[in-house]
Amino acid sequence: MRKLTAIAATLMLAACIRVVPESQPPRTANPVPPATQAVDSAAFAPLARGAAVGSLGISSGDAGTALVSFIESCPKILTREDASGLTYGEDWRPACEAAVDWPLSDARRFFTSYFETAQVAGGDAFATGYYEPEIRGSRTRMPGYDVPVYAMPPELIRAWPADTPENERTGRPPLGRYDASGNFVLYYERAEIEQGALANRGLEIAWAADPVEFFFLQIQGSGLLRLPDGSLMRIGYAGQNGREYVGIGRVMRERGMIGDGTPYATSMQGIMAYIRDNPKEGAEVMRLNKSWIFFRELDTDGPLGSLGVPVRREASVAVDPKFVPYGAPVFLDLEHDVADGLWIAQDTGGAIKGANRFDTFWGNGDDARQIAGGMSSRGTAQILLPRGTIQRLEARR
Repeated sequence: MRKLTAIAATLMLAACIRVVPESQPPRTANPVPPATQAVDSAAFAPLARGAAVGSLGISSGDAGTALVSFIESCPKILTREDASGLTYGEDWRPACEAAVDWPLSDARRFFTSYFETAQVAGGDAFATGYYEPEIRGSRTRMPGYDVPVYAMPPELIRAWPADTPENERTGRPPLGRYDASGNFVLYYERAEIEQGALANRGLEIAWAADPVEFFFLQIQGSGLLRLPDGSLMRIGYAGQNGREYVGIGRVMRERGMIGDGTPYATSMQGIMAYIRDNPKEGAEVMRLNKSWIFFRELDTDGPLGSLGVPVRREASVAVDPKFVPYGAPVFLDLEHDVADGLWIAQDTGGAIKGANRFDTFWGNGDDARQIAGGMSSRGTAQILLPRGTIQRLEARR
C-alpha cells in the first residue's frame, strides 16, 4: 500500500503530453502505452464483477484521503453526464449525501457500504505519474525573467476551414485563427510563438526565468511560479494552440541523444542536461513539439483537474472518462507498491486513452517530481461503482 508521506523513487522518464480540449489540462504520460481497447466506451467493453470492497485491504489513511477527494467531486458528478455509460448522476446521490457527514476515521466502512467493484476490459492496468512543478518566475518582466507566460489569445477559436466539405464536418472543429485575408488557418506553432508571434499584445500574465523548466511545466499543464519576493503564483491550463504534440524524450532516444552509450539518462534530468549542454540542438528538438500551452492564474489550493475540482496528492488520478466515470474511486494494485490503493478519478488527458490507463497525481516538491517520474507500472485496476450498478449493467447487456 502507498504511504501518505512521500517515498523516493527512480528518476523521471520524459514522455508524451496529454493534448486535450480547452477545459482539460494536459499532463505527462509514459511513452510505453498499454494495449489499446478496440471499443468506444466502457458501456461496450467487457465488464466483470470485481472483488468485494472489504477484501481490497484499503488502509484507514488511504480511505480517509480518498473520501475527502470524493466529497469534493460530488457536486460535479451529480450533475454531469457519465461519458463511460456506466452510471447516471443519481446513482451517486446516496453515497454523496452520506459522505458529507461521514467520519474520516471510519472512511473504510463508507466505501464498503456504498460501493461494489467492477473490472473493465479485464482490469489490466498501466499507470504513470504527474506532479505540479515549481519554477522561478515574475509577474513583470525584469532581468533574468524573459520567458513569457501567455494567457489565451482571443483570436484562438474553433472553426471549420472553408475547404472542409460539409459531410466531413463531424466532431469538434479544429483550433486555429482567421488570417488577414479572412481565411481560417492553423494557429501559431511553438517556434513562431517563441520568435515573437504574440509579443507586445499584453497577453503575458507572468515571465519565467528558465525556458527549459518552462517547457516541462507546459508538459505538466500547471505549476507554481516562485516569485522574486519568495511568494508563489499558481498557474493552470487555459488552452492549447491546437498544434501537434511531440514527446521529445522518445525522439531524443531514437536519435541517440540520450540513453545507452550517451552521458545522458532517459530521464527528465538527462533530457534537461543534454539541452543545456547542447543549446542549439536542444532548442531545435524542443521546437519539434509544436504544441503551446496557455495559462491563467489560479486562486485554488491545488491545480484544477478536468472535473473542475483541485487534484490532490496521492488521491487524484487521471483516467479516460470513456471508461471510468469521473468521481469514481479506483483501486490500483501495481508493481510500484507506492501507488497501490484507492484513488479518485478527477482528471484526464490526450495520452490517457483506453480502458485501464491511469495517471496518478503526486503533488509538488522534489519528492513529487521523483515519484511521479518513476511511476511507470503495470498491475490491475478495479473501479468502485455505486451498489446496484453492476446488476443493472448486466441486465442491460
